[in-house]
Amino acid sequence: MRHSRAEAALALVGLATLSAIATTLVYRQGWTLYFGDAEAHLNIARRVLDSRTPGYDQIGTVWLPLPHLLTLVLVWNDGLWRSGLAGAIPSSICFILAGLFLFALVRRTAESSSGAWTALAVFALNPNLLYLQSTPMTEAVALAAWMAVLYCTIRFRESQSWWWVIIAAVASVAASLSRYEGWFLIPFVTAHLVFKARTHRFGKALLFASLASLGPLYWLAHNWWLYSNAFEFYNGPYSAKGIYAAGLRVNGQRYFGDHDWYKASLVFCAAARLCSGWGLAVSSAAGFFCGLWKRALWPIVFAALPPLFYVWSIHSGGTPIVVPALGLNGFYNSRYGLAALPLLAICAGFLAAAGGRRGGRWAAAVVVVVGLMPWLAEPKPDAWITWQESRRNSEARRAWTTASAAVMSAEYHRGEGILTNFGDLAGIFRESGISLRETLHEGNSVEWNAAVLSPEMFLHEAWVVGFEPSDVVRAARSATVRGFPRYHLVHRIAVTGAPAVEIYRRYEFYELPRP
Repeated sequence: MRHSRAEAALALVGLATLSAIATTLVYRQGWTLYFGDAEAHLNIARRVLDSRTPGYDQIGTVWLPLPHLLTLVLVWNDGLWRSGLAGAIPSSICFILAGLFLFALVRRTAESSSGAWTALAVFALNPNLLYLQSTPMTEAVALAAWMAVLYCTIRFRESQSWWWVIIAAVASVAASLSRYEGWFLIPFVTAHLVFKARTHRFGKALLFASLASLGPLYWLAHNWWLYSNAFEFYNGPYSAKGIYAAGLRVNGQRYFGDHDWYKASLVFCAAARLCSGWGLAVSSAAGFFCGLWKRALWPIVFAALPPLFYVWSIHSGGTPIVVPALGLNGFYNSRYGLAALPLLAICAGFLAAAGGRRGGRWAAAVVVVVGLMPWLAEPKPDAWITWQESRRNSEARRAWTTASAAVMSAEYHRGEGILTNFGDLAGIFRESGISLRETLHEGNSVEWNAAVLSPEMFLHEAWVVGFEPSDVVRAARSATVRGFPRYHLVHRIAVTGAPAVEIYRRYEFYELPRP
């Protein structure tokens, strides 16, 4: 017992040190908010506190709330908000928790310290995961919840305690409020409890299912209450399906894998290989059979569920993955390939454990070196698919955000007010240090709708910032007084690869230029 606790403490110190170094490096390089989704997660959390209509309804839809709620702990601080660290720090903590649960569960199932350290090493030293855990993205939060559920089910199998059923259900609620994969796990874990419980099997399974289902039921009720559609997150205009349907109406081009199981599997496997590396894929293929030999089937089955969910999502959920490995043009959602990392790490741990007490350390060293070989052979960010995607896809957004923020920080005065759209444009106000309370956006639904639909009567903000074309820009152009334009275009920021950002300034009638 003392030995296992010492190992866990050492793993905790190692994970915390590694996470702190990675988060500091990413912050100093200015990469924290390269992902547009990272910017969005950060600002959604901020607007819950900092808005003209602050409160619960600012959480929104589509994206599940737990990552935003964790960010709320720090996002009230202007410095942490502006730097992005308010979202990166909770993500880093979840990375540490994910690693600890993975280490503990492999140690128990493989009955090997060498196997546990191997699984932890190939998991925690993966540069794609290290980059994402240093940003306000949701991957680390989801991984922590998944590994917690798996660890609790393994402890339940050993102890048969009702308490482990309850703790597993709590972890499952966290998983289902982090990523939608967590919803997919619930029936499989319930079935596992039915087969592994030696007494009261249906009672324990029912307890887990009832408690775990509270997460999805809450989110359905949330969407129904705020949007009059319980499935707004799934089929609303901002859902993956809604965005894809809108794109189809424009260009009619279906993505690779849409309603094609073979292509969907192919593109996910390509993303998984790019995220985890060919070395780990090779090691894990051998480790899979070692796990079967040790009769450790459940950790493998559980860890395979998130990858299966993504293949299903690519096939019929309107969720594309674009990676250059298949000759596809560009990068998109490559980070979803990290869903396979826990499975590969667990299998790698089983392979190292197969070396036994005498050869376990040497086996662990070989498996870790082979697993990390792609990153050791090319130790630079360009080899990290997630960083590559975030950099390339954000170049235009970062350029117009910086230029627009420079204008607003120099010319805007507190209290004047800004009509804008939330989304990517919120980055302008974060970077310029303008409180979101100064802006009028979609989250302030009643006032914003009135200003956009009837600008001559209800648009009173001194500034309008929006993409051309957009509803707020049209509102600025149509707002007139005595036949004269009320808002004048004062800045137009055009960047290749993105729509122009137009900044309008309001003038009173007596300030308007005469014809």
